[in-house]
Amino acid sequence: MIAMVLGLVVIGGVVSVFVANKQSYRTNEALSQVQDHGRTAFEFLARDIRMAGLTGCGNLNRIANVLNNGPNGGSATDWFADFANSIIGYEGNQTDPAVATGTAEAERVAGTDSFQLVGIEGSGFSVESHQPTSAQFKINEASTDFQVGDIVVVCDPDHAAVMQITNYNSSNVTVVHNTGTGTPGNCSKGLGFPTQCTAVGNSYEFGPNSQIAKLASTAWYIGNNPVGGRSLYRIDIITSSGVPTERATEMVRNVTDMQVTYITDGGTTLQDADAVSDWALVDAARVELTMQSEMERAGTDQDVLTRTLSTTVAVRNRVE
Repeated sequence: MIAMVLGLVVIGGVVSVFVANKQSYRTNEALSQVQDHGRTAFEFLARDIRMAGLTGCGNLNRIANVLNNGPNGGSATDWFADFANSIIGYEGNQTDPAVATGTAEAERVAGTDSFQLVGIEGSGFSVESHQPTSAQFKINEASTDFQVGDIVVVCDPDHAAVMQITNYNSSNVTVVHNTGTGTPGNCSKGLGFPTQCTAVGNSYEFGPNSQIAKLASTAWYIGNNPVGGRSLYRIDIITSSGVPTERATEMVRNVTDMQVTYITDGGTTLQDADAVSDWALVDAARVELTMQSEMERAGTDQDVLTRTLSTTVAVRNRVE
């Protein structure tokens, strides 16, 4: 009997150690998942935030915009077409024009913050010549990834201009930005600053070695994912059949909340989106993400492991 009791005690001890080690493994594995998801999410977010407002020439305050759906076009301004709002955020109870709030897949989760960013994509291309009368750019490079319908930004030391490509010839690498065609189309072929939305408009000739690049507009939010949970989503703008089109992409799964606060030029305190009075003065954003592990019963309470991580990112083009 004594031997049996001692044997049961030993077996019980072994089982206890095994269970404890298994739980420790689950917790460590879950923590690793959360940390890995956090690194991935912040890398993607920080890259977009840092590039907000980039024109390629550093002239942030002189932006001509001839898009029909831009701030000078005379109709409703689409969020992705307004370079003046190169960073703008929304509290969880505010409407974000980039994404609907709801319970359907890829819709924004109520109560979570979101924000939009506008800049340029990559380093762009160099201009060989510009003919304002024919609304045509000749590009120095032998080829580009431009296509009809792309929204692009061209700049020189004086100012930048936002326009839509209405024709593109890949054989001689020329970009046309005329009026009267395309969606949303251009209200003028004149790319001078300030913008005049008439056929000829404020004529301006961009000189050799001016830079031209695709517009990069993105929106970040917490959305409902395909498996009934929440994920970090990113909306970008692609050209589909010649029309700028929003595309929502699930970036990181099991991100359940995002709260964003902002720092303005000369300020020292963090502000919620509804407290920012002038978005042109925002030069940094603090992003706080709440994440859950994929593995269940990983925490000490036998629930999923949850961690809240944060980072602060400077808007590089506004930091002096």
